[in-house]
Amino acid sequence: MPMMARMRSLAPAFIITVGALFVLFMVISDSNVLEAIGGKTNYIGKINGKEISYQEFQAALDRQLENLKQQTGQDVDESQMDQIREQVWESIVNQTLIEQAVEKFGITVSDDEIKEIILGENPPDFLKQNFVDSLGNFNRQLYEQAIFDPRNKEALVQAEEFVRQQRLTQKLQSYLLAGIVVTEDEVKQKFIDQNISMEADYVLFDVNSIPESDIKVTDADLKAYYDKNIHLYKQPPQRKLQFVLFPNVPSADDTNMVVKNLQNILRKIKEDSADFKEMVDIYSEVPYSRDTLSVQFFTPEALKLLNAAKPGDVIGPVAAPQGFTLYKYYGKVTTPETFARASHILINQHGSDEKNLEEANKVYNRLIAGEDFAKLAKELSADPGSGKNGGDLGYFTKGMMVKEFEDAVFNGKVGEIQKPVKTSYGYHIIKVTDRINYKYVVERLSLQVKQSATTKDRIFNQANDFSYLANKNGFESEAKLMGYEIRETPLFSEQSVSVPAIGPNKQLVKYSFENSVNTVSPPFKTPSGYVVVRIAEALNERFTPFDEVKTSMKPAVIREKKFEKLEKIAKDVYSKAGGDLYKIPQVRPDLTVQQTGPFTAQGTIPNLGRDYAFINKAQSLEVGKTTEPFKGMRGYYVMKLTKKTPFDKDAYSAQAATIKMQLLNEKKSRFINEWLEQMKKDAKIVDNRYMFFGY
Repeated sequence: MPMMARMRSLAPAFIITVGALFVLFMVISDSNVLEAIGGKTNYIGKINGKEISYQEFQAALDRQLENLKQQTGQDVDESQMDQIREQVWESIVNQTLIEQAVEKFGITVSDDEIKEIILGENPPDFLKQNFVDSLGNFNRQLYEQAIFDPRNKEALVQAEEFVRQQRLTQKLQSYLLAGIVVTEDEVKQKFIDQNISMEADYVLFDVNSIPESDIKVTDADLKAYYDKNIHLYKQPPQRKLQFVLFPNVPSADDTNMVVKNLQNILRKIKEDSADFKEMVDIYSEVPYSRDTLSVQFFTPEALKLLNAAKPGDVIGPVAAPQGFTLYKYYGKVTTPETFARASHILINQHGSDEKNLEEANKVYNRLIAGEDFAKLAKELSADPGSGKNGGDLGYFTKGMMVKEFEDAVFNGKVGEIQKPVKTSYGYHIIKVTDRINYKYVVERLSLQVKQSATTKDRIFNQANDFSYLANKNGFESEAKLMGYEIRETPLFSEQSVSVPAIGPNKQLVKYSFENSVNTVSPPFKTPSGYVVVRIAEALNERFTPFDEVKTSMKPAVIREKKFEKLEKIAKDVYSKAGGDLYKIPQVRPDLTVQQTGPFTAQGTIPNLGRDYAFINKAQSLEVGKTTEPFKGMRGYYVMKLTKKTPFDKDAYSAQAATIKMQLLNEKKSRFINEWLEQMKKDAKIVDNRYMFFGY
């Protein structure tokens, strides 16, 4: 292929590659254009005074959605949109803060630097990758022809901007990380932690061996613990909300639409003799299959229709989980498994076994006399789940009920009311209503009931109207007038990711701390629907009062006292054993000497886990030496170090450079993350996304 032809064939790939990599930076360059065209002055947020327009944010969001679609081949589901908006916002915040830091520190990149990078000996991989042959040879001549071809001017401008931003980021990192160093001692300690293996014998004085009955805790002990650990009871600022939820559920119209669609499909099948499988492939939200299903799978309505159907009949629409279904019926197949259906009335609420049996016999006699089973189950059964259904438990198989109940059902006669049967739950009066040993062969065409756009708008409008009226007339009075239930959250802090009783919504958390008590919010979107909140309570930073934590701190005080008692016991036993680890069991026969097996400082100790006190003590101990009793996670230990591999100078020399680079990269990464988090904390960020997206 002639060179120019090859260059032209590569140009589209060149443009696509650069364009894909440039997504993060196009937002910045496009925003001014969009603002100029749209003339919209509303902004979605501010970062240290810099306005982020709605158009800029939406442009970034659209590009991210397009990227995800190219990666997955599918449009992004609506349920993921909040998370993606959050990611885009975080990216814009981070990029803006980085740009502001670059400007503050006076960091620049000249055109000559850009030229040197693009036309230097080793151009960036994203530029040269389309000019490398199968053997890895870079065709510089073809590369430079593509660079200077006027037809690639737009792609080249984007590439230059990408390289500029990349170089600015590199310079900023160099500026920030100039003081990050790794010392020789740090490298050596990391090598020791990774490579030096130890073994030890030990005796554990287990803190759980002290009975709680031996520990007396007074109010004075609790108050002393509270005063000593007052920092544990420091509470950050907190908020409590009242809220009204407008649930995110399909409307009756949405349900009717699904039923109507299935009725039209059924009519087409019957009138036009349309192939059922073909209809499933076109319309169903569940892939085609011919299934053999047990009676437990179907609703009572579906079972009634199936039992009346002939092979080949199509029945429905009938309710199914999350929607409605048409079934094409092929018949029944016999199974070795028996399915039983039964109703029961449970009696266990009369105080004693004798009284429960007496009452159960009274109910049994009333049923034998002809009273309605379902009516009495609703009135008298202690099982609320089945009681509201007239005692009906539906179909079940062997192994699903307690043995006494199961035996009564599978051995009793269908239609007969049995005398009270005793189980661990109480006394049951049982009526077996059916027993079968077959399954149904069907094909399914299923449609889920989903919210329509109209329903979504209606729910939002309801929430929005309530917000407006509650601001005008009062939250509680308007909710009472409209018949809305007011719920309340527990107290939560600004660090909360989600609002208790409402769900994940960082914007609602932020809103709650940026507004005053009695403020009524606009609608916020949550996993369950829209909420309108009233800020009901605002608490400043404080210490939780002693009386509020007195009970909850008692286990910690008991454990602390156990450790104090255990320390005296361990020191006494150690002294009587003359400091000899292996004589401790002679003093206390209930204690044994145990072996750790090999472990390193970065690993776990067999049977002990990661007890840092144990690990640190082992590292500081010479082989053959025994410790005095020392405190660990599980109690007090006496330990003798039995083995420790020597420090291998050759291995250290071979690994030192790699370890140093690993530690350096970890420090740099941690510093950059901490720096960026601190920048966010110090920045003045205004986030108005909830005004545009309702969350």
